[in-house]
Amino acid sequence: MASSTNKSKKLRVLLIPFFASSHIGPFTDLAISLATASPQAVEATIAVTPANVSIVQSLLQRRCEHVGTPVAVKVVTYPFPAVDGLPKGVENLGKAAQADAWRIDVAAISDTLMRPAQEALIRAQSPDALVTDVHFLWNAGIADELGVPCVTFNVIGAFSTLAMRHLAESEPGEAVSTIPRFPAPEIRIPRNELPEYFSSQDQADYSPFDRLYAVQGDCFGLAVNTAFDLEEHYCGMYVRNGYAKRAYMVGPLSLRSSPPARAEHSPCIEWLDSKPSRSVVYLCFGSLAHVSDAQLDELARGLECSGKTFLWVVRSETWSPPEGWQERVRDRGLLVTAWAPQTAILGHPAVGAFVTHCGWNSVLETVAAGVPVLTWPIVFEQFITERLLTEVLGIGERLWPDGAGVRSTRYEENEMIPTEAVASALTTFMEPGGPGEVARGRVLDLAAKVHAAVAEGGSSDRDLHRLIHDLMEARGAAGGTT
Repeated sequence: MASSTNKSKKLRVLLIPFFASSHIGPFTDLAISLATASPQAVEATIAVTPANVSIVQSLLQRRCEHVGTPVAVKVVTYPFPAVDGLPKGVENLGKAAQADAWRIDVAAISDTLMRPAQEALIRAQSPDALVTDVHFLWNAGIADELGVPCVTFNVIGAFSTLAMRHLAESEPGEAVSTIPRFPAPEIRIPRNELPEYFSSQDQADYSPFDRLYAVQGDCFGLAVNTAFDLEEHYCGMYVRNGYAKRAYMVGPLSLRSSPPARAEHSPCIEWLDSKPSRSVVYLCFGSLAHVSDAQLDELARGLECSGKTFLWVVRSETWSPPEGWQERVRDRGLLVTAWAPQTAILGHPAVGAFVTHCGWNSVLETVAAGVPVLTWPIVFEQFITERLLTEVLGIGERLWPDGAGVRSTRYEENEMIPTEAVASALTTFMEPGGPGEVARGRVLDLAAKVHAAVAEGGSSDRDLHRLIHDLMEARGAAGGTT
């Protein structure tokens, strides 16, 4: 029988995210959610490399300021390995030059480079449970050796991750693929809009994913940053199809851990305060997507020609607006080149549409805010996620219509989206009674559902507490505490 001291011991959960802010953010949100859902029972620790500590600390600080008390989440570090060609201190995809980003991806899945430091940390921390990003396939085996449960955490939604799995398990062939074993509607996507490994004829490019799917199936469970009501036709596939022993839909986690949208104060919010309701187009392509200077010029001219009021966040070290552009749009446009409070911007009543790259964190934020979208996917799984938004949920439209030109996850294959297409899409979507209003009705309905999901007793709240309960049961079964 366990001693009374053991019985009172908290469940110590160690979380290890991949080296990108789009992963570190949700992992930090999950750590906060675990610690605050059962503060007397759970102790959460997030492990990052030294250059990524500030990202976690910033998120924790914002949460502390919101609730008025410290958040019981610890931060520990492990060294980032020396990688040929990668400058020392570059440990995040958002900080790497475009030509060097692949070096971080390769290092992340390397047993030789990455496993030793992570394994040493895990053994030193000796947690009761491990939550790992999908890149670190060895962590499940380490957890098994220690006799503790390992949960993989998907920061991307069910639709896109399952689509990639089903496509990877099917025979490559046609230029346009239909996602197999998916419920209606039928989802078709050109091969050049899929992640780059789908374009390879080398079967070795698929081997990490074969390992990933095997590891996920053997793990204690899988957590996903989504809500059942957002992806209800897909969430059940994980357990039903044998992809995971247990599945927990715990999102949108940012709704649990972030301060209310109107709690933010910044020049962006003050500028929005002066604009009419639903009159502003907000544009942001995330922290990883690369857009050429020439394409940014076309987008700038399109915004000018549309006549619409806009708030545009641009992350580029080389681009500057066309000559005279800022003077011509100064009365109706705000260009932001630094960090912007996206959750607060989307939650502002002046924002009427969001031009988005379809990154999953942005999708969850716009759904929670009830803002319809014009889609402009760029990399990774974003073209797949676009289909969820436009063809399944109906909460937006493609900015560049199907058939208008070539789009690709390969930067060099993209055709330029011209000024005229940008202007036309914006004016049509934003006109009274237009497609934007139809999409808004649907996304507002979804907003109510995802807010209910994370509220006490909602589906995501129940899954979060079920995750905690199951991990504590596993510890008890292993001879720890109950």
